[in-house]
Amino acid sequence: DFLPLKCDACGEVFCKDHIRHDDHKCSSAYKKNVQVPVCPLCNTPIPVQKGEIPDVVVGAHMDKDCKYNPAQQKRIFTNKCLKPGCKRKEMMKVLCEQCGGNFCIKHRHPLDHDCKGSSHPTSKA
Repeated sequence: DFLPLKCDACGEVFCKDHIRHDDHKCSSAYKKNVQVPVCPLCNTPIPVQKGEIPDVVVGAHMDKDCKYNPAQQKRIFTNKCLKPGCKRKEMMKVLCEQCGGNFCIKHRHPLDHDCKGSSHPTSKA
């Protein structure tokens, strides 16, 4: 089937195998894109006028109008290790079964943090 088909964005003529915007790498495909881009920093929908390139508009928003403030972001690593001198923090609590203290991955085992929670000797296994 070699019927000529006209692209609704750029106006060029293609066969049925290349009529899709992606198939012929249409440079005017953004004119037909009806999706509203969202700012990756503040998650705000950014209005794009007809004929504007979404990447450029979102970039301008990020440079001028973006309300993103990294200081207001929720911190992920909040569980501080209780081993003296260790400054590591973990995403999740890592509690010692013997003393109940919160430690980092490196100091989670009783022998690694000089555990005082149980009078039973711990094995070195």
